[in-house]
Amino acid sequence: MKPRARQPNYRIRLYVVAMFLVLATTGLVGKAVAVQILGKEFYQREGDARHLRDIKITALRGMIVDRNGEPLAVSTPVDSLWAHPGELLAEGSERLPELAGALDISLEVLTQRLAQRADKEFVFLKRHMNPADADEVLALEIPGVHKQREFRRYYPAGEALAHIIGYTDIDDRGQEGLELAFEDWLAGKPGVKRVVQDRRGQRIADVELIRAAEPGKTLELSVDRRIQYLAYRELKAAMLEHRASSGTVVVIDVPTGEILAMVNQPSYNPNARARERGEAVRNRAATDVFEPGSVIKTFTVAAALESGAVTPQTVIDTTPGQIQVSGGYTIKDIHSYGRLDIGGILTKSSNVGAIKLAQQISDEQLYDMYRRFGFGAATGSGFPGESHGVLPDYRRWRPVEKLSISYGYGLSVTALQLANAYAALGNGGRLRQPTFVKGGANPDDAIIDPALAGTLLGMLENIVGPGGTAGRASVPYYRVGGKTGTSRRAGGGGYQQSRYISAFGGLAPTSAPRLACVVVIHEPQAGAYFGGLVAAPVFGRVMGGALRLLDVPPDSPLVVRAAMTAEEEIAAAAESVGEPVLP
Repeated sequence: MKPRARQPNYRIRLYVVAMFLVLATTGLVGKAVAVQILGKEFYQREGDARHLRDIKITALRGMIVDRNGEPLAVSTPVDSLWAHPGELLAEGSERLPELAGALDISLEVLTQRLAQRADKEFVFLKRHMNPADADEVLALEIPGVHKQREFRRYYPAGEALAHIIGYTDIDDRGQEGLELAFEDWLAGKPGVKRVVQDRRGQRIADVELIRAAEPGKTLELSVDRRIQYLAYRELKAAMLEHRASSGTVVVIDVPTGEILAMVNQPSYNPNARARERGEAVRNRAATDVFEPGSVIKTFTVAAALESGAVTPQTVIDTTPGQIQVSGGYTIKDIHSYGRLDIGGILTKSSNVGAIKLAQQISDEQLYDMYRRFGFGAATGSGFPGESHGVLPDYRRWRPVEKLSISYGYGLSVTALQLANAYAALGNGGRLRQPTFVKGGANPDDAIIDPALAGTLLGMLENIVGPGGTAGRASVPYYRVGGKTGTSRRAGGGGYQQSRYISAFGGLAPTSAPRLACVVVIHEPQAGAYFGGLVAAPVFGRVMGGALRLLDVPPDSPLVVRAAMTAEEEIAAAAESVGEPVLP
């Protein structure tokens, strides 16, 4: 008889299963408690770290406009493409050739860029693309490729205003000129918002706005774009005509000290990413110095008149057209002008006359006059890199240095300093800090008596009239005053016989000066080199156009200049270049 099989103990099995269920439930509950309560902050942080992102909101850079509201620098929206390197290499590596072609870059460059940042979550593929072009690339739906909105600076005036405005880098930060000087004003403040992203980096939802972007402020310049274009055109034409190496024009509004135009040649295109560097980018008007030559004689005469050593009627004998000074140096005039009154010394640009005036005043008096007119110090315009120029302290002058300085050698100035000094003459002897900002604070300071300033203006007007060296600076229907200057340029081994600097500084209309203008042209190579032949005509054309643009009333009847031969023109403009006599 077979033994009866044991019946299974279902109760025990039930208990075992129930125990496992209880233990499992307890474990799940415990895990839930650990995750939801005890470890809530930890897991929340970890989750947020993987899916929450704080995204920068780019602030729109402020516009730069001219004094009439014409745009000079604006920011336009562009798109930049970026990628998650790990995702792109893992999921879209086979499509890299297609992506490189769409971006118009080599596959080798693209692969190297991704490999270098393989452990990062972000790498730019191509920046500042036309939004339509960026969308075409995104339409390919290559894994890990995304776009970001940015802004690119555009300069409507191009070369004409490049040296004043400057430019920004690819991140829209000011690098040169007023873009750099007013970076804090123009840049604005970026905003931040929090978003939820999936594992591919795609934005799912905006969570909150942490900080709204604050756009930059508009910068309204004192510059008049019309006068700037006029000065740019005339300077460029003169550069070509005289085959010069470089040149500068500065125009200042006399009553306010506002800079209306400042141009340099050679220039550059600020809209081109592959910009020129070095000399073409430098704002020569504010940063480059030069020995002014006879243009400085105006201030030598001012010092002599103020000292009381001479009066406007004092006669100086310049015969025989040369003078020997200490150290065995002989300083010559281009002609022997004989007896000249003080105005005649300026009209004929006599080096001998300037030296004899300087000999009648102390070193400190001459130095103090130059200093008061701003030489040897920055003008306070705020332009980045502005030069102070060079005016040696009078306590270190040797006798021969003082005489050399009296006719324009041994000191160095910028075109901006020179224009501001002539503006002070037109402003009744009150020197202002020139400004690039319309309505900007530029306090003035009385530096000479208004009567002395008026006397000097009358003398400068004679220089542009018959018998002066600057007939070509005249402007129909306006009274004009100014001073020419021609100096030798220093080079390797000393001053060069065939390298000149041609300059002119003046004002108009002299009855109530509104504009001051300085023209400086370096190394003219087409034959003519006197300031009256090279720089003065540019002054006349720029000043004539600017006065009409500003609706300045004429103050003189039309005077028709008698026609002259080329030889007569050269003879009329000829001035004493002189030799530097520094030991």
